[in-house]
Amino acid sequence: MSSERYLDATEWQALAGYARAARTGCHIAVSGTTASAPDGSPLHPGDVYGQTREALTRSLAAVEALGGAVGDVIRTRVYLVPGADWKAAARAHQEMLGDVQPANTTLFVAALVGVGLLVEVEVEAVVGSADNDETAGQS
Repeated sequence: MSSERYLDATEWQALAGYARAARTGCHIAVSGTTASAPDGSPLHPGDVYGQTREALTRSLAAVEALGGAVGDVIRTRVYLVPGADWKAAARAHQEMLGDVQPANTTLFVAALVGVGLLVEVEVEAVVGSADNDETAGQS
């Protein structure tokens, strides 16, 4: 089975040797994504909501670049630094993925790599999963 990779313009990927997202078969995994500029500086400084929307926008763009759609997202993980407004992150998640309702885990972590970054998001998608809704829950 062949694999595809998607790279975006952030410096983190080149520094650490990873892709923004990878697809094998129908599965797409999006690496932890932040709201950082190409040089690594934070976008939306101090704004959990703005950083969450930016990270989700980039993550969903990576899913789409590999042939998926927002409706294919089945799981998200949201990592927040201590003291970050989890309700602001949840509001951004609901606005962007509320209709999809993926499985989600939201965590406070000790810190993120990158000064001023408040939130990091991971996304997983299964291409074609929205087509199988009528069989969901059946064994």
